[in-house]
Amino acid sequence: MNRRTGLVAPLTLALAAVLVAGGCSRTGDPPAGDAAGPSVAPATAATTGPATTGAPTTADPATTAATPTTAAKPDPVRYRFPVAGCQARYANAHHDYPAADMFTRRNCTFVAPVAGRVDEVTRTDRWDPATNRGADRGGRSVSLVGMDGVRYYGSHLEAVLPGVAPGLRVRAGQPLGRIGNSGSARVTDVHLHFAISWPTRPGIWWIRRGVVPPARYLDSWRAGGNRSPARAVQAALEAAGSTVPPCRSYC
Repeated sequence: MNRRTGLVAPLTLALAAVLVAGGCSRTGDPPAGDAAGPSVAPATAATTGPATTGAPTTADPATTAATPTTAAKPDPVRYRFPVAGCQARYANAHHDYPAADMFTRRNCTFVAPVAGRVDEVTRTDRWDPATNRGADRGGRSVSLVGMDGVRYYGSHLEAVLPGVAPGLRVRAGQPLGRIGNSGSARVTDVHLHFAISWPTRPGIWWIRRGVVPPARYLDSWRAGGNRSPARAVQAALEAAGSTVPPCRSYC
């Protein structure tokens, strides 16, 4: 398979499997580009009137259809920095698994980093320090699957915005929630846990929390660039060998 033209196909197939079921990073990732260009159908001619015996049939110029049909060009993938209206600082590394803790002010806005569809939403903070269940550490959260086939996750939210629910289609930069310190961040400073992964069925929190380090993409988007994580996510999926490998770290 050509790597440049076939990057998103396996991720798209994984997303299709998620919908039917119910629901390591490489360098040199290119900016997201346009999809295949428009295609033009050949002109066709329609002939009217009866045929004349013994003479060739000719088309009436007044009734000949010869208008080419041009396919609409798909919109290119565009990325946005996921924190809006506030400054945010983050490191190039994260404890135990790949992700980025984006430290900022309470009630700053978490926005969709790319156009796509909302995947999972948690509006209730169920984290208990006595149990510290992995599934509850994110507190209030939103994940979405972008038009690039990649899943993006923001957690430790103060609140999920009204109307944000699984299946909602969103545009890049659309507000999803207000940043806080819910879940296990209750004992830390206010920040957005931002993660990049491949899509899975609902509830696979150890993949959703992050499989590819986001810092290089955040750097690009903050500077107005358009670096895509699709290739790195595909490489991580291939290395894992399964869309749902077992949890091996901080579980």
